[in-house]
Amino acid sequence: MFMNEIILKKKNKLELTKEEINFVIEGYTKGSIPDYQVSSLLMAIVLNGLNDDETTALTMSMMNSGQVIDLKAIKGIKSDKHSTGGVGDKTSLVLGPMVASCGVKVAKMSGRGLGHTGGTLDKLEAIPGFKIERSKKDFIEQVNKIGFSIIGQSGDLVPADKKLYALRDVTGTVQSIPLIASSIMSKKLATGADTILLDVKYGSGAFYSDPKDAIKLAKTMVAIGTKMKRNTKAIITSMDQPLGQAIGNSLEIIETINTLSGKGPKDLVELCLKAGVIILKQAKIAISDQEARKMLIKNIENGSALNVFKQMVKAQEGDESYISEPKKFGIAKHVVAVKLKKAGYIESIDTLKLGLAAMHLGAGRAKKEDKIDPAAGIMIYKKVGDLIKPSDVVLYIHTNLSNYDAIITDLISAFKVSTKPVIAQPLIYSIIE
Repeated sequence: MFMNEIILKKKNKLELTKEEINFVIEGYTKGSIPDYQVSSLLMAIVLNGLNDDETTALTMSMMNSGQVIDLKAIKGIKSDKHSTGGVGDKTSLVLGPMVASCGVKVAKMSGRGLGHTGGTLDKLEAIPGFKIERSKKDFIEQVNKIGFSIIGQSGDLVPADKKLYALRDVTGTVQSIPLIASSIMSKKLATGADTILLDVKYGSGAFYSDPKDAIKLAKTMVAIGTKMKRNTKAIITSMDQPLGQAIGNSLEIIETINTLSGKGPKDLVELCLKAGVIILKQAKIAISDQEARKMLIKNIENGSALNVFKQMVKAQEGDESYISEPKKFGIAKHVVAVKLKKAGYIESIDTLKLGLAAMHLGAGRAKKEDKIDPAAGIMIYKKVGDLIKPSDVVLYIHTNLSNYDAIITDLISAFKVSTKPVIAQPLIYSIIE
């Protein structure tokens, strides 16, 4: 096979065979095919697309480019949940303990945050002592015993995706549904879960602003999972405003604890309950939505869900006293109230601006090597549709920086206020099965 012939084939809108796709992925991973040729093929894919068979073949080839995790030693149904990223999205931290307390096994590998979206691992590391590195033996033992673990993604997992993503990022070839779908699903399938729930975001703080694009991506990923004989479903959710109130690492851990204690913000609770219902039905622990929802609410009310979170923290060497006493988390030097000094109804929020502001306050990283301040972030108290007065505090910034005036100016500009009542769009747009 010759790489230039494969490039020309896709340039001419012809279907690539499984063997040709394997040739490209294997050669690029091993270094025998150069960047410039793969860049050319990626651009041809962006322009001409891949059909379902090609996308599945690409996913499988990427999945098999490195280690594939065998979780057969974990008893019961293994479930995984993936979010395409958002602002204030601590769903995995709440949802994992909720479904694990009902008998689902959640063996999750997660990543760090970059840019305006927060990383699950960064949030967990706000708990003193928490370890994200675990041996496979300890990981499996923990999930068998507690039902829940979140660890860092293995360096040997899907190496083809790491190389391809880095190349796509610098060649203008990120925006492609087949490439995005194969990137996400190759990692999800390599981690060995029996069932997968995808939380695909749309809106001002998400990769796609239009829900139709989010649906198209979700359907592609669900089709891949189904072809690979994994029970895969997707939930399409809005990121036109932050999820919950907390944006930032220790702030989001505190909100996780509050939610698992039955005192969470309404939108976060509702999303976790809806997603939890789907996961319990996927795992065949509940038959109906009503039965599943009752189980989840019961285990929040009786403390079982919070107890799973505490056990997970302890097992991964975190200081579990912080879960019992969230006041132990350090408070940033500056906690500053922000007012819009306007009257009316909040019409819209530029969620991307809030995510970037939190990053600049110290809660995220613009570059991989940047250090995160776990105490930094934003607490938002007014959302779309809320009536505000000029004296109302819309949010508080938490930062250890001494110069934050420009950040506050950016935050104020993220809010649009109307004199007429506004109805917020539903959080959950659609479910893809």
